[in-house]
Amino acid sequence: MPTSDSVLTVLRALLVAVLLSVVGIGVGGILVVATVLALGVAGVSITPLLSVILSLALATGVGFGGVALAYLRYRGAGIGYVGVRVPSLREVAFVVAGYVASLALLMLASVIITTVGAEAAPNTTAEMGMENPELLLLLIPASFLLIGPGEELLYRGIVQNRLSEALPAPLAIFLASLIFASIHYFSLSGAPQARVVSITVLVLPTLVFGTMYELTDNIVVPALIHGAYNATLFSLLYLAIRFAGAEELQQSATAAALLF
Repeated sequence: MPTSDSVLTVLRALLVAVLLSVVGIGVGGILVVATVLALGVAGVSITPLLSVILSLALATGVGFGGVALAYLRYRGAGIGYVGVRVPSLREVAFVVAGYVASLALLMLASVIITTVGAEAAPNTTAEMGMENPELLLLLIPASFLLIGPGEELLYRGIVQNRLSEALPAPLAIFLASLIFASIHYFSLSGAPQARVVSITVLVLPTLVFGTMYELTDNIVVPALIHGAYNATLFSLLYLAIRFAGAEELQQSATAAALLF
């Protein structure tokens, strides 16, 4: 039977993990809103392109990355806590395997959603990209430079690691994935039921990210998988908008609902 001390240790780890997630979103959101207001006062028009740039730089980069680094400083831990190094050949193989597995799970989920007639909530960034295809060309490199590194640093390097200090690795991976998928509720649009469908599916590729991180202890590995996953979906959406018909565009839009 678990002791009261062990239960408190688990609860403390869960509380810290959730708080870090909330603080990461909060800091990023505040920075974006404050910058938009400041630019508005200065008479700068907020175009879709500028909106995406601000979100990537401030919310993902400064918000998630900054909170992760602040936590490391608070703990007195260096960047080695999350594991940062150039991937070895073995780790490159894990990157490839993780990329293939995450896309395979995405395709499986898309087939199931279509078969059962469930509705997935559209991703607001993907919707903006469909209206302004040039934004997708920005989001492709940003997936590797900001989205993958920023989100993985916080949610795998910090949240998953913190949970692993109190829980078995499989449970820590699952809970970190659930927390990470859940925070995307705010980046989705549509009915609450549709958002829940998308969040449920988003857990699947996130489990791959967490598993590969656990196997390699190198944050670069899930960051690359995550970046490649998003970049692939942004690329397919761009190609569908430019060259595909209505049916292919709808299929790509469904897949784009499962972006991180």
